[in-house]
Amino acid sequence: MQKYSVFSLVKNALSNHENWDLAWKDPTPKKEYDVVIIGGGGHGLATAYYLAKEHNINNVAIIEKGWIGGGNVGRNTTIIRSNYMHDDNALFSEFGMDLWRRMSQDLNYNVMFSPRGIINLAHSDAQMNIYARRGNSMRLNGIDAVLLNREEVKEIIPMADFSENVRFPIFGGLMQPSAGTARHDAVAWGYARQADDMGVDIIQNCEVIGFDVSAGKINGVRTSRGDIKAKKIGLCVAGSTNILAEKLNMTLPIETHLLQACVSEPVKPVLDKVVTFGAGHFYISQSDKGEMVMGGDLDGYNSYAQRGNLPTLQHVLTEGIAMMPFLSKLKMLRTWGGIMDMSMDGSPIIDKTHIEGLYLNCGWCYGGFKATPASGWTFAHTIAQDRVHELNAGYSLNRFNTGHLLDEKGLGTKTWIS
Repeated sequence: MQKYSVFSLVKNALSNHENWDLAWKDPTPKKEYDVVIIGGGGHGLATAYYLAKEHNINNVAIIEKGWIGGGNVGRNTTIIRSNYMHDDNALFSEFGMDLWRRMSQDLNYNVMFSPRGIINLAHSDAQMNIYARRGNSMRLNGIDAVLLNREEVKEIIPMADFSENVRFPIFGGLMQPSAGTARHDAVAWGYARQADDMGVDIIQNCEVIGFDVSAGKINGVRTSRGDIKAKKIGLCVAGSTNILAEKLNMTLPIETHLLQACVSEPVKPVLDKVVTFGAGHFYISQSDKGEMVMGGDLDGYNSYAQRGNLPTLQHVLTEGIAMMPFLSKLKMLRTWGGIMDMSMDGSPIIDKTHIEGLYLNCGWCYGGFKATPASGWTFAHTIAQDRVHELNAGYSLNRFNTGHLLDEKGLGTKTWIS
């Protein structure tokens, strides 16, 4: 990468960046690669990076039908956490937390990781008992967890509704102090830049239109920019997984849904934690620019649209106002939707498939962004070694046949009142 002095930075900024080098190259696809990763989002970029870094596999292409950062990696609420109850999810996510903590140094790119903590609010005695159980499970797995009473929560987030006649009284909450947020765009850019430096080809505007499969083995992929041969192919396309699976005559235990999110106008610093509403599905944090970043529930139908739905958005914000009444005074700046694979048990799939050389990474439900580094690391291992790592052994596709489900149901962000 070219180095710039302070004066050259100012000069180039005033000249509309005309003299700046590209952060990564725009190569013409080669005829053949050792590995092709389909999907240029966070998980695909991380997979290619770790293939090169951890396994010395550099003849890799990432093919993306749009542009880098145009999918879910740039359409989320940036939350990072490992507050799961089941061992498989907890250990996997905590491994990811370790990667998040050193990501800026590893990528030589500031991803703005902010371990500000996350608090899941509780609104009943029963919910406090559930949180106590989950907190104990977290601590047994070496994950930090603190059970907060009502007064402790009030001291941390005094702007929440603690009035006597409130519909959803706050009894307390469960906090993971080391959880937090990161800059989603920076994560994509950091992985892309480093993967490119290691020889990975990042091929944008390249849509998959078919696969070359014979005798139960993958041989390559047909794209809008020509046929590409590959010894191994990894599917890593988030909400578009079913579209590609159809081309392979595969039926997967996932559905595609739209997840709502929005940001408000910027206000002065008021919230230094990530907070989730325990009586529904709403979560909120404040960005470095002062915007209130908010997310909520799914639209109640299958969709591939990347835009919000007003009735669902109204439902989401109603929950937010019930938790923090001051939000009713803010104007919304923009809304968006993320296309998500929803698995049948709320946990992802990282596994080999019945087609030799074809690997699957999907079903991330509400937790795709936070899983970026751990997903990429374990998926790279699975592809390179042609076997799953112990961290993703529980994420097998076959568990839906055997009944060995990991039924979290997204409970890292919500727990319904019992």
